[in-house]
Amino acid sequence: MTKADAIACLFLDVGGVVLTNGWDHIALRRAAAHFNLDRAELESRHHLMWDTHQAGKLSLDDYLDRVVFRQKRSFTRAQFRRFMFAQSRPHADMLRLIPRLKARNGLKIVVVSNEGRELNAHRIGKFKLAAFVDTFVSSCFVHVLKPDADIFHLALDIAQAPARCVVYIDDTAMFVQVAQSLGIRGIHHTGYSATCAQLATLGLQMDGPSDRESA
Repeated sequence: MTKADAIACLFLDVGGVVLTNGWDHIALRRAAAHFNLDRAELESRHHLMWDTHQAGKLSLDDYLDRVVFRQKRSFTRAQFRRFMFAQSRPHADMLRLIPRLKARNGLKIVVVSNEGRELNAHRIGKFKLAAFVDTFVSSCFVHVLKPDADIFHLALDIAQAPARCVVYIDDTAMFVQVAQSLGIRGIHHTGYSATCAQLATLGLQMDGPSDRESA
């Protein structure tokens, strides 16, 4: 790899990479069981509304009005929101890796994710993502959802990085393929070790003496 082609910027998905998914079909099933809701109806109404919410065109309260609170419930909106937010968990190994990669390789870190505004803010704050992420190109901010290639064009413009110098990590293969079609190098994240191995093949330094000594 020539110096001109060296990786200078890391585009990063959040759900499924550094954190669990924030609100997905698994979480919906948990919610249906926990709150004694009709699962089929909950999932059906969710799928009608979720993309609009993630695109920043529907607030979380409006989403809940249309999906959950269209009728009187035995639980409150605050209880349901707390349940939603509690579904997020860290992938600790990846959360440790990304700041190390940034520090050792001088990388710019740009999140490119599909996320609703309120859950996005919660996850950024709770897991301190802003401590190592330079820019959040979240769907709720830019009103474009993956797999639309426009979200990657926006990320490239904002990062001011040529596509050949960017690597994108995502657990959804299709999204990686869309990024690759623009000249971005892609890693389909299936696990920590496999992603580390692929990053190393791109010439990125993974750790240093201090990490090996403390391991």
